This record gives sequence, C-alpha cells and structure tokens, in this order.
Amino acid sequence: MEATQKAAPKQQEKKAPKAKGTSSIGIKDAIWVIVICAIIAFCNFFFNLGSPSNFVDGDTEGSPANIWGTIFKGGVIVPVIHTLLLTVLFMAVERVIALSKCIGKEKLATFVGKVKKNLKAKDFDAVLKNCDYQGGSVANVVRAAVMAYKEADAATGIKKEVKLARIQQAHEEAIAVEMPTLTMNLPIIATIVTLGTLTGLLGTVVGMIKSFQALAQGGGGDSVELSAGISEALINTAFGIGTSWLAVVSYNFFTNRIDKIAFALDEIGYSIAQTYAATHTDEA
Repeated sequence: MEATQKAAPKQQEKKAPKAKGTSSIGIKDAIWVIVICAIIAFCNFFFNLGSPSNFVDGDTEGSPANIWGTIFKGGVIVPVIHTLLLTVLFMAVERVIALSKCIGKEKLATFVGKVKKNLKAKDFDAVLKNCDYQGGSVANVVRAAVMAYKEADAATGIKKEVKLARIQQAHEEAIAVEMPTLTMNLPIIATIVTLGTLTGLLGTVVGMIKSFQALAQGGGGDSVELSAGISEALINTAFGIGTSWLAVVSYNFFTNRIDKIAFALDEIGYSIAQTYAATHTDEA
C-alpha cells in the first residue's frame, strides 16, 4: 500500500509529451527577399523606366514621352517604394502557401470531425493516421494532445483532474511551438504598412522642394524643373499610398486567417479534454 502511494507522486511529476517536431514552413531569412526585391526595383528603375526611348529627344533630363518616363521623373525614391511593394507581394504569396501547408490537406471542419469521432471510439491509431495524412501545424497540435490523451488513458492511480491538466498542457505547449510558424514574416508586412506611407511622404516633400526651387529661379521658374518636381511629389505620393494600402489588406487578411486557425485549435483542444472528461471517471 505504501509502495503504491509512493509511486503515484512520481507519475504526477511526469511531464506532458512534447509536440512532434515540425519542419519550418516559410522563409526565415526575409532580409534576402528584401535585397532581391531592391535589386529588381533599382534595375527596373534605371534600365527600363530610365530608357532613352521614354523621353523626348532621348534625354532623361528632358520631358517624358510616356507614363514610364513620368514615373522615372519621380526620382530615386521610386525604386525604394517599389522595393517595399515587391516585398509585400512576395510575402503575401509566401504566407498564402505557408498557411495552406500549416492547415493541411483537408478542411479544418472535416479534420476535427474525424478526430472527435475516433476519440469517442478510443481509436487512437486512427486519430494518429488522420494526423499523418493531414500534415501541417494543426495536425501536430492534435497529435500532441492525442498522445497526452493516450498516456492519460493508460495511466493508473492518478486523479482525473491531473490527467486533464496534462492533456491541456500538451495542447498548449504544441500551440506555442507551432504559432511562430503561422505568424512568421507578418511583422515585415506590418512595418511596410507605415513605411510605405512615410516613404511616399518623403518623396512628396523632396518633389515639392524642387518645385519651389524652380519657382524661385527668375520669378517665373523653369517649366521643366517645375514639372519634374511636381511629378516627383505626386508619383511618390501615389505609390506610397498604394503600397501601404496593399500592405494593410494583406496584413488584415492573414491575421484574420491566423485567428481562425487559432480558434479551431482551441476548439480541438477543448473537444479532446471534454471527450476524456465525459468518457472517464476519477480513478484515485
């Protein structure tokens, strides 16, 4: 009798099973993405937009002959904003692919339904097979909770409340491991939301300074210099606002999707714990 009482505390000290390791989904070193986008933006600015064919008489100092020449007149701020724009587009595509892999092959509702059905039947092997087929972060979280469920189901001499706590702990630890994968690179998009507008505003100020300098020369001012300053101001304003608009839409879309995944994970964890509570009695 005393041996049994001494064994119980040792079982209680046993840690909850860790989540199955997951392969990193997404781009870790996003700085290289920004560098590549910057190279593309500056090459496009100097060799495409700055082509002599886009200007009257083939002189970049003269009047633009088309819209591309007008954009080139926006100045060096233009490729900076284009770098931010390309970064948002690239990160948006990356997050779409990454989140799809995190969710897995089947829809969350279908996957959760199978897990609940197999748990009620105590068919742990079927649940784990579903996790293997599903793949991704959601399946890893479910796997960790189910493994804790399986160990709690096999353990004896432990109170029901302790077993439930272990299942919930395993579920929470698995979410803590997988959540960084879901939110990876979102801070970059969030930064560009503000940075795009500020960079466009900087270009606007620089353009207006050039316009006032042109007006100050000889009273009437040089019409070419004046138009160049106005173009720089307006073009940078337009591209800055457009970049921030796209970044805001992308950021809100992905945060909303991540919130839905997090809610589904909480629902799964709650369902697993409630299933155990409903099908087991206190053994201690």
